[in-house]
Amino acid sequence: MRVGFIGSGNMASALARGWGDPVLATDSGSGRAKKLAQELGGEALAGNRELAEQADVVILAHKPYQLEAVAGQVGDAAKVVVSILARVTQAEVRALYPSAQVFCVEPNVPVELRQGVLAFAEPDVEVDEQVYAELRELFGRLGTVVELPERLLPVAGACCGVGPAYWALIAEGWIDSAIRRGLKPEIATTLVIETMAGAAALLRERGGDTLGLRRSVASPGGTTARGLNALERGGVRAALAAAMDDVLEAPWK
Repeated sequence: MRVGFIGSGNMASALARGWGDPVLATDSGSGRAKKLAQELGGEALAGNRELAEQADVVILAHKPYQLEAVAGQVGDAAKVVVSILARVTQAEVRALYPSAQVFCVEPNVPVELRQGVLAFAEPDVEVDEQVYAELRELFGRLGTVVELPERLLPVAGACCGVGPAYWALIAEGWIDSAIRRGLKPEIATTLVIETMAGAAALLRERGGDTLGLRRSVASPGGTTARGLNALERGGVRAALAAAMDDVLEAPWK
């Protein structure tokens, strides 16, 4: 399946690098499409309709507010359209691409390393099962695919889509605290990043048993328990809950 990206920003670039295949891409004048084509092979095209005519799958990776304008340029040239646009439903996309099969996916940037999470909205109308299976296989090359009702796709995005930024912020604070106590920055960075990676691997191996992992590290009254209590007093849970609410309640743009 030859993939074409309308929009060549961070998420489109991460998807393209994860697949590693020559790409078709456009942009709105940033020059990113040309850079992506130079990096991976393929072609930066001048127009969105030209891209749709050449691609088997068109990925909408532009800004959500550009949806109607881009659809007007593409017209009936697209056969299969995959939207990665936040808060845009399958019905909204399908209304503008009535001749195409439409799907919605919420990916995150670790797809670049084929370690991403991709939330698929369950189709809300009958679709070609072969096409859907091929898309799942295509995106499955980039990490873990999770299917869920479309109404929950924004919640999934508020977990996996924004998640890498949250983990980066937590890592920064953790590293800074170690530097403040005397560790060299490069040593603190290695310790924190590798600890996060190892803990994620353990959680995956143990089926997401967060309580079990905490209990395997923290003995009653010990140093880890003191640290966990400090995190609870600092409002870690409340901060994450507030972040979820703010993401889901943010104005559409």
